[in-house]
Amino acid sequence: MTYSEPSVLVLAKARQLKLLILDVDGVLTDGKLFFDNQGNEYKSFHAQDGHGIKMLRRAGIDVAVISGRKSVVVDARMKSLDITYVYQGYEDKLVALASLLDNLAIDPVQVGHVGDDLLDLPIMSRVGLAVAVADANAAVKQRADWCTGRCGGQGAVREVCDLILQAQGYLDDMVDAYLT
Repeated sequence: MTYSEPSVLVLAKARQLKLLILDVDGVLTDGKLFFDNQGNEYKSFHAQDGHGIKMLRRAGIDVAVISGRKSVVVDARMKSLDITYVYQGYEDKLVALASLLDNLAIDPVQVGHVGDDLLDLPIMSRVGLAVAVADANAAVKQRADWCTGRCGGQGAVREVCDLILQAQGYLDDMVDAYLT
């Protein structure tokens, strides 16, 4: 699947969402892993993604992160975005999904997930809206409901946030608020 304008079905699925789950490496970042000589890890996050996440939260839509890796950098970035549902080191991401569904008392159709690689497929196959970033693995793109125009770490998450906000009728008012 390549980028296309969201279909009526994708918008209908986005309208139902109460939670958006994001992968980290390859979704919130470009997937590159940087380490210095002391073993310190560095990641780059896109500011537009962060603002989109904040707008979703203002609209009452929860955001969670589920990552197969553990990183102190991710903890710091999620803390700066006030994301409390952070699951790191979960190669079996379904365990984290089950915890989220239970804690938030929501149905899987009310959940969206953005992924880029094969570890994301189990969640993507069980939630209401499955999204792949533009540079996702081909198998992930094939199974996604929608594919972003931007690559992971390059504003793809913002595209998804804007899609959800538009589908739920919040985006225009949020944009207008910046103009007044």
